[in-house]
Amino acid sequence: MDEALEVQQKPESQLEKAPSAVPREEDPIESPNVIKGVVLTAICTLSLIIVSATLSSSLIALPVTGRDLNIPEDQLQWVTSAYALSSGCLLIPFGRVADLYGRRNVFLVGCVLQGVFALGCGFANDLVTLGVLRGFQGLGAAATIPASLGILAHTFPPGHARSLAFATFSAGQPLGGGVGFAIGGLLTQLSAPTWRSVYFLVSGLTVLCMIGALLFIDPDHISAEQDKRIDWLGTFLVTAGLTLVIFVLSDGEIAPKKWSTPYIIALLVVGVILTAAFLAWQWYLELPSVQATYSRWTPPPLMKLSLWRRGKGRFAAMQCIVFFLMCAFQSWILWAILYYESYKGYNPILTMVRMIPMIPAGIICNIFIGLLVGKIYGIVLISVGCLCTGLAGLLYAVINPDAVYWAFGFPAAIIAVVGADFVFAAGSIYIAKLALPHEQSLAGGLFQTMAQLGTSFGLAITTIVFDRVRAEQSLKLGVVIDSHGSNAPPDAQLKAYRAAQWTVMGFGVLASILGVIFLRGVGVVGGPHKPSPEEQKSEDEKTATEMA
Repeated sequence: MDEALEVQQKPESQLEKAPSAVPREEDPIESPNVIKGVVLTAICTLSLIIVSATLSSSLIALPVTGRDLNIPEDQLQWVTSAYALSSGCLLIPFGRVADLYGRRNVFLVGCVLQGVFALGCGFANDLVTLGVLRGFQGLGAAATIPASLGILAHTFPPGHARSLAFATFSAGQPLGGGVGFAIGGLLTQLSAPTWRSVYFLVSGLTVLCMIGALLFIDPDHISAEQDKRIDWLGTFLVTAGLTLVIFVLSDGEIAPKKWSTPYIIALLVVGVILTAAFLAWQWYLELPSVQATYSRWTPPPLMKLSLWRRGKGRFAAMQCIVFFLMCAFQSWILWAILYYESYKGYNPILTMVRMIPMIPAGIICNIFIGLLVGKIYGIVLISVGCLCTGLAGLLYAVINPDAVYWAFGFPAAIIAVVGADFVFAAGSIYIAKLALPHEQSLAGGLFQTMAQLGTSFGLAITTIVFDRVRAEQSLKLGVVIDSHGSNAPPDAQLKAYRAAQWTVMGFGVLASILGVIFLRGVGVVGGPHKPSPEEQKSEDEKTATEMA
């Protein structure tokens, strides 16, 4: 009893021995056999495919969902936004919980949440019910994504096998998006339950994923951290802050007075304050003086701010790159779909057919990553990938509506996924290198959080651009558009779609420039991590100080 009390009262600096800024190569991770490694990677990848397919299939089914449930067009976005809110805002807390209490356990909980609430969505009969169920379904995504990244990082040691595993997992993002478009379009138009079939399918796939996890994912090892308390105050601050920020980004353009609506301004201010308070609280908890004294009021930080300085700040640079890349990628998808369905007047199947090239392109990209990520510099993969996604936006920004699909739409669908595939694969591998063993799920969750924030931010900005250009161009043609913009002239709509895609291009090019500037010196990301002389010196000095 006395010994347990003595261990409990030890300061964190003593409980957690030598928490170096960079993970050491000698972290004891034993490679799995080939069959087990393939099956485990497939299970984790399936979980990401389900998450991505849920978003894309519900997106392509939105018009039918709106007509069936009599949902106003300006409220339809909540079918997807509710899912994005909960899944994006809780990735960091779920990542921390997974690192502490078991990635397999959190993965299974996420599968249950995803499957049960997806099934419930299929029986919803109004927007409120559907939105609430979608929000709870997003909890499943928030749990499975960081848990999957942690499982892969702890299953495969740094090297070629880990590169293949992460490349395959990352393929789930664009592959799931493409599969969601294809299956969502077919089910929505050809099945009897129409849009409801999409959610029934997601529920069934989640059950399959859960069974695979029960059979093939080993029970978790006990966390290396002695102090396993969770920073609940930090959890509240980051969850509430990000929820409000993402809500404002999603709702600002459709609010009664748009961005000047009082509640939009108020919630944005509160969201920013709560997010800033979270960062200040994490900084305080990481102070050596606070860590040296045990107190129930000062648990270990939910997210150490020093994590952002890893790799000479490249950890932070990678987060910014994925943020702007997702601003471009998800916005490109949305405006491409709306261009075909709302401007060209195509049905879901015809729209889906035009997005299908994303699937083989994504597969080829990830085969390329799996084979060559250990040979090509990370700066090349990431910068070129982001530039390709930007060029996809450029093709739609100059699109000729009378031209054949093969002139603009086809090459855009091919190159749009390059950025997502390259950045998610190479970025995930690099982030896993910089994270300590007990931070893998947290680091992966943070990476995905920045992707979700980028999605919301990109959609908000491109929507503002679209609405402003459509209204301005309509006015020039002598038409004052209604609140939904349904009476906008075709020429005004086309210019608005082009303007939104010019913005997409800007986001992609910005992400590429950040990669060129800040990822110099990263080298090949697919091999074992070798600390730089400066990192090794810092590690040695810190270890010597703690031993003293």
